[in-house]
Amino acid sequence: MNPIKIMIVDDHQMIRDGIKASLSGESDIEVVEEAANAKEALAKLGHHPDIQVVVMDISLGEGEDGITLTGKITEQYKKVNILTMSMHDEEAHVINMLKAGAIGYMLKDQGMSDLVEAIKTVAVGESYFSKTVSDILMNQFLRKKNLPTSKKTQPQVELTKRELEILKMIAEEFTNQEIADQLFISLRTVDTHRRNLLLKLNVKNTAGLVKYALTHHLIDL
Repeated sequence: MNPIKIMIVDDHQMIRDGIKASLSGESDIEVVEEAANAKEALAKLGHHPDIQVVVMDISLGEGEDGITLTGKITEQYKKVNILTMSMHDEEAHVINMLKAGAIGYMLKDQGMSDLVEAIKTVAVGESYFSKTVSDILMNQFLRKKNLPTSKKTQPQVELTKRELEILKMIAEEFTNQEIADQLFISLRTVDTHRRNLLLKLNVKNTAGLVKYALTHHLIDL
């Protein structure tokens, strides 16, 4: 199996060097490019169509930030998945990165084993959120569901191919175990996707997922 090809985008050389050194022993992950800013990142992506994952910081010094860059990458390079790795744990940063198209978000104080897991997860189009980030999303969800109906807004977050697949199966009344068996993934992974869908779509239960899917023409029953 070919290694997962990644690019690191961070304006600190020391951070990039540290990540590269830590991943050097991973035979199934290859750092093929690095960039310190948005202009450099977009240029190098254009020369490496085989890059699958971009490990993205939010603060990029001068010029565009990681949120703007994430939006450009996800628009121009549909096969590239964005994993945010940042020191910022503010709700606004998390939500804005997800709205821009990132499918993973972890904090820089996590261990390298977490980074390896995150890269492997987003490389196949699945969402990865650290516990801290999951808590932030859950808190936002709980606040929003208690707002008056007139003030509720649907989040403009693009679902991944796998999330759409699982949403359709949920709407077709597959159990979590049946979904896991059909897609050859673990039950825990299905549970994670279901939780992420509830958070992203700002709904409370399975009925809410089905209603959202039908209302937004994501499925055709």
